[in-house]
This record gives sequence, C-alpha cells and structure tokens, in this order.
Amino acid sequence: MTDTYVLAIDNGTTSTRAIIFDRSGNKRGTGQLETTQFFPRSGWVEHDPVEIWANTKKVIELAVEDAGVNPDQISAIGITNQRETTVIWDRETGLPIYNAIVWQDTRTQQLVDLLAANADGSQDFNKLKEKTGLPLASYFSATKIKWILENVPQARELAAQNKLAFGTIDSWLLWNLTGIHATDVTNASRTLLMNLHTLEWDSELLGFFSIPQEILPEIRSSSEIYGFSQEVLPGVPVAGILGDQQAATFGQAAFASGEAKNTYGTGNFLIFNTGNEVVHSQNGLLSTVAYKLGEQPAHYALEGSIAVTGSLIQWLRDNLGIISSASEIEELAASVEDNGGAYFVPAFSGLFAPHWRPDARGVIVGLTRYVNKHILRAQHWKLLHSKLEKYLMRQMQIRVFRSKKFE
Repeated sequence: MTDTYVLAIDNGTTSTRAIIFDRSGNKRGTGQLETTQFFPRSGWVEHDPVEIWANTKKVIELAVEDAGVNPDQISAIGITNQRETTVIWDRETGLPIYNAIVWQDTRTQQLVDLLAANADGSQDFNKLKEKTGLPLASYFSATKIKWILENVPQARELAAQNKLAFGTIDSWLLWNLTGIHATDVTNASRTLLMNLHTLEWDSELLGFFSIPQEILPEIRSSSEIYGFSQEVLPGVPVAGILGDQQAATFGQAAFASGEAKNTYGTGNFLIFNTGNEVVHSQNGLLSTVAYKLGEQPAHYALEGSIAVTGSLIQWLRDNLGIISSASEIEELAASVEDNGGAYFVPAFSGLFAPHWRPDARGVIVGLTRYVNKHILRAQHWKLLHSKLEKYLMRQMQIRVFRSKKFE
C-alpha cells in the first residue's frame, strides 16, 4: 500500500506552520514563517490576512519539500488557528476590507463598557454568560466585528448587500483553500455569538451586537470533510478544524471529564474537560466547546486564559532590544540565582482569567541598582507558567468538580 500522510496547518499569533505526519503520527516534514505584528496605536494589534494566506501556501510547500513526499500522497488537511482573531473580507474579490484584529487587541474596550451598562447605571459583564459561557470582553470576536462594520467605510452597506464574509482565521484559510465559508464549533464558541447549548448562531446575541447573520460562516463539527482544496494540493479534503487551544487538548488525548492540558505559547491556556455538560465557573473561568466529532455530542471545557506569557519574550526582543533572539533568554535567565526582588507583570492586554481587568497594564516592580539580568528572571517563562498552571488548577477546584458540585 502506498504511504499516505496528513498535513496540519497551524496559524498561531506569532507564526504559521505546516507539519506533515505519517500514518503512525510521526512528524515527517515542517515549514514555518513568522507573522508580522502591527501595532497602529496603543492597545491595537493587527495582522495582514493576505500575508497569512501567502505564508500558509509557502509553509505547505516547505513542509512537503522537507518531508520528501509526493503531494499526491497527502490524504487530508487539518487546520488549527489563533481563535478570536477577526477577519472580514469581500466575497467577490476575496480580499479583506481591513487587517485582521488580533485576539490581544483592546480597542473595543469602550464599546464593551457601553454594552455592559444596565439601565440603573451599573455594569454587568456577565450578562451573556449563560448562553455563551463568556464574559463581555474585547478578547472575543463580536466587538471586533462590530468595530469593523462601524469604522470601515461602506462596510455596513456591503454587509447589508450580502457582499461581506466574517471569519476567524480558520474560516479565512478554509475559504482560500476550498471556497467554502464555514467554521467549527470550537472557534464559533469564541465569538460571543454562538449559543453553547444549541451550537448555533443566536439571533438575540446577533441583535445585541447589531451583527447581520448573513456575514457569518456555517457552523460545523470539528471533524468532517468541509471541502476540497483547489489552488494548493488540489483535490485534498480539509477534514478537521479546531481552535488552537482545543486542538492541543485533543492532541494530548484529554478526552475524559476531569482531564486537562496547559499550553505554553504566546499566552497561557489551561483547558479542563467537563464532558458533555456545559459547566459555568464562579471563579472567572470561561466555558467553551472542547471539540465535536461529526454527529457525536459536543464535549465542553472550562478554560483559564492568560494573554501574554511567551509573547513577552518577543516584546523584549523586538521592542526593547534586550535580546537578539528568543533562545537567548534561557541562558541569560539561568545566569543569575534569582529575580533579585524584581517582578514583571505583562498585562499588555489587561488581565484575563480569573480577574478580567481590561484596565490593567504591564508593570515592572522591585527595581534596585542590584538588578541586571534579573529582569529576565523576573518573567522567566518556565517559572511563570508553572505558577499560573498551579493557580488556575486551584481555581478549577478539581475535587469539587469530581463531586459534581460546580460552585
């Protein structure tokens, strides 16, 4: 039998990768390109969707070359992606009408505050949580969509004429690969527009944000044939889509209730499988879809999200020039015994779980003349992630969860 392979496309916040696996799950070839980060104003974070698509095509080519396989031997394509990042494009031209607004972007905070306001002047950031599992926050896609529709010239008019399409990055890549406008339940669950219980776009939520349903992709399961690639690897089916954190959870085989994984990357994300039941946290955690396989019932999860951890290393390199490459930080941090009393809180996009404080900003404290390389130890990612993981696991109250008391 001829050897066959699968191709995984991974669009993260800082890079796009393609990896080819054989039938035994062994990695055979890779390709990776860094994504340009744009910061037009304080709190704004953008990507160029055209660059993401160009990089995707290139890394597929690099992975095929690295693996030394014939493209005809690739039997399926899977997509995993940064989740809440928002793209809106013209259906006729296929071009984005604005840059992708990245999940870390906080430009819509004033809009969030306005939407959270009650008639009595109080604010309720959890008013949509029963349906969505999410607090009102600039993190998620809905306010990003609304911002583009209200700030890009003619966007509302084009949307009313059914000429625009919205998608998270999975949808953008699927559209360019196959011409199909769809997403999976894990990505849809990060928009503030999908009802967790019905797994469908919710008319009440759409009305709340003034977003027309016509621009939204079809919601499908995480594992099915969505369509067949056209320009790249023609005829190969796209057969799996998962948001990156859910994909990591699935890849770590955390299939049973009570099993969890923690991702160490741009941010820090701990996902805890809650089985076929939606569990609402009282400790600032998110309720989300973990995965859905075809016609089988969906699996849900609790999630603790930290916006900036590993990406702080990129900031030290690109913004401050303290290091010239990310790999340097390990040796430099290890060259001192401790942090010298210095602490670095990288709240560049506010604080996510469990605090949800969008007004928080990054801060370095405890500086003295003694501090030098200690500043790298102050945010050393291994130590930081370890502490976050332990803290969030405590927040999830695993012992209480196993007793089926979700307080």
